[in-house]
Amino acid sequence: MEASKQDHKSFLAVKLGLFTNAFLAVMKTFMGIIGHSPALLADGINSTSDVAYYIIVQVFMRLAGKPADDEHPYGHKQMESIAALVVGAFVLTTAIAIFWDSVNKVYDLCVLPSSASRASIGALAAIILTIIIKIILTNITTRIGRQTKNPAVFALAYDHRNDIFAASAATIGIFLGRLGFAWVDPLAGAVVAVVILRTGIEIMRQSSGDLMDTVPGKALEQEVRAVIRGINGVWQIEEILAHRFGPYIVMNITVGVDGLMSVAQGDKIATDIERSLHEKNELLKKVYVHYHPACPVKKIKI
Repeated sequence: MEASKQDHKSFLAVKLGLFTNAFLAVMKTFMGIIGHSPALLADGINSTSDVAYYIIVQVFMRLAGKPADDEHPYGHKQMESIAALVVGAFVLTTAIAIFWDSVNKVYDLCVLPSSASRASIGALAAIILTIIIKIILTNITTRIGRQTKNPAVFALAYDHRNDIFAASAATIGIFLGRLGFAWVDPLAGAVVAVVILRTGIEIMRQSSGDLMDTVPGKALEQEVRAVIRGINGVWQIEEILAHRFGPYIVMNITVGVDGLMSVAQGDKIATDIERSLHEKNELLKKVYVHYHPACPVKKIKI
């Protein structure tokens, strides 16, 4: 997939989430207030924070699309990982605020039971509509994330998915609250906050791993070794080093070849390795191949 098409799909996921969350934020906050539902109001605050960080994600993704320059020879794609980190930070902050507010409401109900009020049927309808919309958004955003390998889009998809669980908890709280268990509604708000907190931690863990150049797993190494084994003239695979650059990968590979061959022959082997790896993995940004002489008697199976 061409980079421009990847960027277009990524922006589509962000814009779709932005406009949808703006609608949900207004609807849930409004219905949470007039419908007397702390759980729905908590979910509405979550959607409001979603709108804020979606705007920020858009800015970072536009910066990620800038071409390479002298200071950034591989481009600016790591901005996508920074965008994902911003998403995680916003999610964590929102979770803490919602949890604290929900605990306070539960305490107030315990001290002053007469202050309890049942959520309206409109609040219940609003949270059910939220679940339906979030299921659709999760499917669309996850599919785009798999197509583009964009960490920011993956973070948004993960957030959508956990919004389903959060909204489900709020639905249970509102339903039981209408049956007379008033304390369940704000308690559900606290459960929503815990789910949101877990989402934020996972998003930050994944995005910080990309920024810290976490080495890709064994599966990639096995894939690379399989490709190199098919290159004629390679006697040994001495070293395979890889690090991430946003959604892309940069690799340094050292192989052993016949020490008696010419430099031109060694260069051809290195070029064949680079070309074969690029054909195998579209997310491979750059491959550096170093070849060393390997003594014939030390030739080993690779």
